[in-house]
Amino acid sequence: MGTKQQIHFIGGGQMSEAIIRAILQNETFSAKQISVADINPSRLDYLKGKYEIKTVSSHHQQKELSHATLIVLGVRPHDDLASVGELIKEHGQDEAAVLSLIAGVNIEKLASYLQVDIEGRPIIRVIPNTLTDTGLGYSGVATNQAAEVETVKEEVDKFLKGFGKVQYLEESLIDVFTGFGVAGPNYIYYFIESFVDAGVLAGLPREQAWKVALENMVGAVEMLRLSGKHPRQLLDINNSPAGVGMHALHELNGSDFSAGLQRSVLAAVKRTTELGGEKS
Repeated sequence: MGTKQQIHFIGGGQMSEAIIRAILQNETFSAKQISVADINPSRLDYLKGKYEIKTVSSHHQQKELSHATLIVLGVRPHDDLASVGELIKEHGQDEAAVLSLIAGVNIEKLASYLQVDIEGRPIIRVIPNTLTDTGLGYSGVATNQAAEVETVKEEVDKFLKGFGKVQYLEESLIDVFTGFGVAGPNYIYYFIESFVDAGVLAGLPREQAWKVALENMVGAVEMLRLSGKHPRQLLDINNSPAGVGMHALHELNGSDFSAGLQRSVLAAVKRTTELGGEKS
């Protein structure tokens, strides 16, 4: 990969846009280094107008592919991936890394679409986090050995860290990471919504309950980080014998909260695995 990285997105959907927005906002890359191809002309007009990046029709992206040092696959699992792979093989640089955002399609399958053996070119499989605008949240990443070459990894890392944090995983853990880590904000949002509703039910105005819930969430996370203590240790510290907090925990322990959350994660992991099977 060259010293001047050129990134070409095949597919300009919501996830691609979120990444583009973050890497431009963080000044990881300039607009001149980014191009996007999509089948929807109105989508291309929107992306070009908002981010001042180069946009092209999916049928006219040969030049952009030939210049790209990193090709990002932002298409859907049920799209014609064989045709996408053929296009990359015909027009892309042989040494260009291919980074896939496609759920459920493993590296071996990606290599077959690209018509190379599994180490024929750098291939990176990314399950992106949904917190790109914050700079927080982990994306799960698996690579083939060709993508672990130092020069490739440095430039891929630069791209990935432009929209959050990164955890490199064995590919066998990608489905688990998706259902637990990437879906993680959903569980947090649901908890906060329910917590706020509880405050309103108890009598607080909603706006006040909202502020208290958010501050408690942020503060509790920071307390865990600063103290280095296990959540159970902080629970023990916070709750005096027969106190208010202990009575609240007793009621919560009688609910299905913990097991329900665990079942939710397992269901999300199961569905991720099913999506991969439906595509294969």
